[in-house]
Amino acid sequence: MELIVEIGQNHNGDMKQAVEMIRMAAACGADVAKFQVYDAKALFPRENNPWYDYNCATELSRADIEMLARACADEGIEFMASVFDVERVEWLEEVGVKRYKVASRSVRESALLDRMAATGKPLLVSLGMWDGKEFPEIPDAVSVEYLYCVSEYPTPLEHLHLGQCDFSRFAGFSDHSVGITAAMTALVLGARIVEKHFTLDKGMYGPDHEGSMDLDELGRLVRFRDELRTCLK
Repeated sequence: MELIVEIGQNHNGDMKQAVEMIRMAAACGADVAKFQVYDAKALFPRENNPWYDYNCATELSRADIEMLARACADEGIEFMASVFDVERVEWLEEVGVKRYKVASRSVRESALLDRMAATGKPLLVSLGMWDGKEFPEIPDAVSVEYLYCVSEYPTPLEHLHLGQCDFSRFAGFSDHSVGITAAMTALVLGARIVEKHFTLDKGMYGPDHEGSMDLDELGRLVRFRDELRTCLK
């Protein structure tokens, strides 16, 4: 049962804070520290977007990515990223990522998917914005696993419908709800992977802090995962 700590934009553009979040995630026993790699001006609209300046301030440079990957290596935790354009796939190749995360909004970006598949590395795909009856096909990908996801931020528990999710088909769950109840439920139902946002303070400025788990919740989720493993032996 793998726990992916989604730091995402929650570093607020502060690389010292990002490194501290990596350290905390590793110390708690999480398996992966994940970031988002994008060209903010290309990805996020300025019009009707109250977070536009924030999006731009949290954009990671090539040097930032190299530094964060080194920090993950030093702490013994996997560095992972959602990447949103072909150019930045090359940046991630340079730091030697093990696999790629495909965000829900990218599942129809054929050029991006083709480039990630061409690396020969596994893809982990969130399907929050996929409405097809079958999972999307990604030609030439060596390995693809899919995460159940509801693209609502934060997601009310009553909108999750985890009881209808078949975790023999989905590898896991990308959680945007408040608290850790949904993440724990997914693990009990058979999810092998849980991804959830992490923050140092839910009251910080930014779009993702409210629906993120804090350090105490991360610790409780890791303990629950470990105890569940023991129960299932």
